[in-house]
Amino acid sequence: MQYLEERDLDYIGIGAAILGSGGGGDPYVGKLMAKQAIREHGPVKLIDADDLDDDALIIPSAMMGAPAVMLEKLPNGREPEMAFRSLEQYLGKKADAVMSIEAGGLNSCIPIYTAACLGLPLVDADGMGRAFPELPMVTFSVAGMSATPMVLCDEKGNKMLLETVTNAWSETLARTATVAMGLSAMISIYCMSGRNLKDYGVRGTISLAREIGKRLLHASQGKHNPIDSVLEVTRGFRLFEGKIIDIKRDLTTGFVRGSVTIEGMDSCKGSIFELLFQNENLLGLKDSVPAAMTPDLITVLDREKGFPITTENLKYGRRCTVVGMPCDPFWRTEKALQQVGPRYFSYDFDYKPVETLAKEC
Repeated sequence: MQYLEERDLDYIGIGAAILGSGGGGDPYVGKLMAKQAIREHGPVKLIDADDLDDDALIIPSAMMGAPAVMLEKLPNGREPEMAFRSLEQYLGKKADAVMSIEAGGLNSCIPIYTAACLGLPLVDADGMGRAFPELPMVTFSVAGMSATPMVLCDEKGNKMLLETVTNAWSETLARTATVAMGLSAMISIYCMSGRNLKDYGVRGTISLAREIGKRLLHASQGKHNPIDSVLEVTRGFRLFEGKIIDIKRDLTTGFVRGSVTIEGMDSCKGSIFELLFQNENLLGLKDSVPAAMTPDLITVLDREKGFPITTENLKYGRRCTVVGMPCDPFWRTEKALQQVGPRYFSYDFDYKPVETLAKEC
């Protein structure tokens, strides 16, 4: 049996931000919340999906919206628990465990906070193995499960319960509400049985995030190259080295949409890398040719220390390394690619795995 202590939050925050592919929110605020909760309530039990009964109730806890606003609009700390308890009340049943809906910096810390506050175990799994920008982009949705009933709460105390006819409607209505709530809200969503989780969840993401963060921190404190340490555990590839020379962002639709242009340095000198994102990095183009694309992971790392740079923290002049990592095999199926592939986001490319593109580049 494993327990998550305060120190684990440092590892998980970093590792999940790397898996988050630029999205899932900067882990700083969520990490502080989770550490405070563990300090007050004790360590969080981390359990495997197989430890759950088939009829157990699991509720994911997360933040929805544009992660950039969390740099200024702080939560009051009660929203995750309020959303969770409200959904339990609606279902008429107490939850047996909490889980993360995605592997993202902030959104891997919020469920730890919720689990600590409620005295519940956290499942070592999620619904993506990375982060994606829209509610239907989870394994459970592709498998036919409903995102609703779901509850949204903001820092003012507003609370909304949604039941929708499709998960596309869940995204539309919840996104509209999130914009009205100030571009961010805490949610409880995709309540499921232990059987559902065992069948469709992406296993081991919390443990993987912890291992990535641990290796990076230890490498940066020693003589090992931190980026090489990340690529070793994620089976990833260096895509580009350079300096950010342009950044465009727009938050009006409830996402952080935009692009970043990186000028090549060293072995990449003379080349340009363009990164397109919608909360998460979705397409990387080296000299206008695809170097990596969704659903594979594309993450920007600090060139010297290897720490992840989320989309809201991309700034002019930063030296960075862009890396690509293979996604969970689930996302490479034809049905999943219809939901998360490049053409879904209106990019005129057919999906090619990052390992194939790395050889071509």
